[in-house]
Amino acid sequence: MNRTQARENTFILLYEAECRSDETALEIFEYASEFGEFEINDYVKTVFFGVFERRKEIDELIEKNLVGWNKKRVSPISRAIISLATYEMLAVEDVPTRAAINEAIELSKKYDDEKTYVFVNGVLNAIAEELGVK
Repeated sequence: MNRTQARENTFILLYEAECRSDETALEIFEYASEFGEFEINDYVKTVFFGVFERRKEIDELIEKNLVGWNKKRVSPISRAIISLATYEMLAVEDVPTRAAINEAIELSKKYDDEKTYVFVNGVLNAIAEELGVK
């Protein structure tokens, strides 16, 4: 599985977590591992659990850069995509910031409303600027 597919599979798990907030990350991961219809590799596992480990930091960055928006107004799909890319910018050294943002835009185009990718791009660019990453 290539990195793009691993990222998409991670997004699916994060979206599940957004929709099933009454379950733990471990429960969601174990269910997906047993019954999921997609492959889970080390990258998927590391990033999925990494997002949960750094949830507070990621949420603060997202909320700070949602100019004129409240996190609760953002769709669960966009929240999952933005969380994934934010984690990659913070913690995955071999993923360039531009690649994380571009991949997030592609996920948004594929899974969210038609023009949501513009919003996702804006939020992620603001986060990247705040973090000082390129």
